[in-house]
Amino acid sequence: MRMGPVFFLAAFPVALHAQTQTSLGVGVGTVRYAGGSSFAASVSPAVQLLSPSFFAGAGASLSALTDGVWAGQGRLDLWGAYPRGRTAGVRVAVGANVAASSRSDGAASAAGSAVAELLWTAGRGGAALGAGPSQGVVEGERGIASPHLRARGWWLTGPAQLSLTVEPTRFAGAWYTDVVGGVTVDQGRGRLVASLFASGRVSAAYGSKGAASAALQYFISPSVAIEASAGSFLADPFQGLPRAGFVSAGFRVHAAPRPLAPAPPMRPRLAPLVAQRRGDSVVVRFRMDAKRSVAIAGDWNAWQPAPLRALGADVWEAALVLAPGTYHFNLLVDGTDWVVPGGVAVVSDGMGGLVAVLTVL
Repeated sequence: MRMGPVFFLAAFPVALHAQTQTSLGVGVGTVRYAGGSSFAASVSPAVQLLSPSFFAGAGASLSALTDGVWAGQGRLDLWGAYPRGRTAGVRVAVGANVAASSRSDGAASAAGSAVAELLWTAGRGGAALGAGPSQGVVEGERGIASPHLRARGWWLTGPAQLSLTVEPTRFAGAWYTDVVGGVTVDQGRGRLVASLFASGRVSAAYGSKGAASAALQYFISPSVAIEASAGSFLADPFQGLPRAGFVSAGFRVHAAPRPLAPAPPMRPRLAPLVAQRRGDSVVVRFRMDAKRSVAIAGDWNAWQPAPLRALGADVWEAALVLAPGTYHFNLLVDGTDWVVPGGVAVVSDGMGGLVAVLTVL
């Protein structure tokens, strides 16, 4: 299973209480390492601690490649803002991340970066501007240290979170700029979480490239989710990770159950009224509270009311001569009120009203 991008939820203007999220994923997917990528089965634990002013996230994966070879990946992210507890206005923030990958029969690599930024939030959106160092090393090769800049913005609209990041980085004497934009949809108490991201790398020295990814997470229970993702990676020059396509699928078990909204109550499925045959006629009966009379009118008699016979106990009966087929009707109660009988399937009459459905077999 690939390790996906980390999103600093704590940086967004969301009223979060401090909480810890721990999970374990099992599945299959594309695994990248220094110099290549493979398809493998993986197990991937993850933990996050988040609050309005702090975020810490750690994730790892262990993958079984062919011929008894193992590949490992790991990532740690930290972010904090000051003044603590404030979710609007201007703040200062510091973030850092470290990522590593290795194979049991190959080279290991690692990269890290830090950024200090000025953060501004208001309403349901915000922006940040910062800078800091980046460092990368591949086993057996000389490490590289470089400066990088970062500008980012976000906006929340309903259950969707829109984001855009522009990050120029100097690498081996030349600059390249990564632009990443995307949307994540999470209804909070819903079962589905979805994201779609597109990225581009612009550089006069290294050439320009693009990538895109999509991910879905569906909770089949409060603690178990099905995960699937597909797309492509841009190369990571600091770790020697190549550009590659990817696909992954699996299950993730969460230690803290997700609060799911209860399913809407099932409405009784209404069926057309089925007439009973009595000789050459068909008989329909209704229970209707009427003082004087009940009449039936339908598309078989040009909607002219025909009286029903009272059987007592508010039961009314009609004997109709109808060929097999589907008909539409309504009842006229006490000569003044048009009534659609309850518990019977209805359709629109084309004029803003409803008519009942009658089936003759």
